[in-house]
Amino acid sequence: MIRQVRIILWPFSLLYRMVVYFRNMLFDLKVLPSVSFKMTVLSVGNITAGGTGKTPHVEYLAGLLHKRYRIAVLSRGYKRRTRGFLKVSPGSAVAEVGDEPLQIKRKFPVVDVAVDRRRVSGIRKLAEMKPRIQAVILDDAFQHRYVRPELSILLVDYNRPVFEDMLLPAGDLREPWKNAVRADMIIITKCPSKLKSNDKAHFISQLKIRPDQEIFFTRYVYGSPVPVFSGKKNKLKSLNYKTLRKEDPYVLLVTAIADPAPLRNHLSGFVNVVGELSYADHHQFSYRDLEAISKQYYNIRKKAKYIFVTEKDALRLGELKIRVKHLRKAFYYIPVEVQFLSGGEKQFVRRIIKSLEK
Repeated sequence: MIRQVRIILWPFSLLYRMVVYFRNMLFDLKVLPSVSFKMTVLSVGNITAGGTGKTPHVEYLAGLLHKRYRIAVLSRGYKRRTRGFLKVSPGSAVAEVGDEPLQIKRKFPVVDVAVDRRRVSGIRKLAEMKPRIQAVILDDAFQHRYVRPELSILLVDYNRPVFEDMLLPAGDLREPWKNAVRADMIIITKCPSKLKSNDKAHFISQLKIRPDQEIFFTRYVYGSPVPVFSGKKNKLKSLNYKTLRKEDPYVLLVTAIADPAPLRNHLSGFVNVVGELSYADHHQFSYRDLEAISKQYYNIRKKAKYIFVTEKDALRLGELKIRVKHLRKAFYYIPVEVQFLSGGEKQFVRRIIKSLEK
């Protein structure tokens, strides 16, 4: 079935390829301008549509740099309902700034986070507001060639090999893989925790990258479940995986991300995932959705039961007013971080610091 759909969509992919080729040619010939800045610009992007782990990697960079340098994060604010440049505050609404920028701001309150679809304009406004800024991390900017970054970091999902994919709309590629030549560093994300050397070597050989392009492998590391609705009046504690394993609860997994499989696989080692509701990536939860979630939750016939969601989804769900106390207490989100494999972190950090010390 998938193959038949791809065959039908293939002519449209050819048209898409022509548009992408022409656009990139205009940048290569300098007909369209690429702007450089005095401060260091670190671009984090992908060549596959959605789900490569940009936000956890941007958060890794923010956590790495914010104590030593004056940095900012600039995103387009995907699916926000506002326009133009906006600074993100911890109290911003998802509809104003987007879920990912808000998540980054709440995790790093001291870091300036802003949204602007026009990245050149956004960087300039950040520089005006913070004249001593040293570095800007650009989220989802590999295709945004109006900015010439000091360092371009390209993310590739290990579970969705780009060398087996096709261009949109028949596949998931935003542009041909050969254009990855623009990247300085390539990170293979969402890898198995015990990735064999032979598998790594095979994956790298299929990518056919430049000799000077550095390549790294990372995996997801999930934290303990954190309550979604925990305020001053109702302080709830995070759950412990060891305790959960003993408690043996039933869990309803609710996700609105591109690929919930890694989270599902992680949870299966600790709890019984007896139900799952999956929505489109960045889905704005409504009270009708909440009805469907609560109905499935109440159908679980066990005393020990929870509703687990992703950290990103918790931001949107957290804006809903849930009056039923025990239902609020059932919602927990799973934090996620990235971890470098095979000792690659030192080399990665060294390259990042070098770009800033320039």
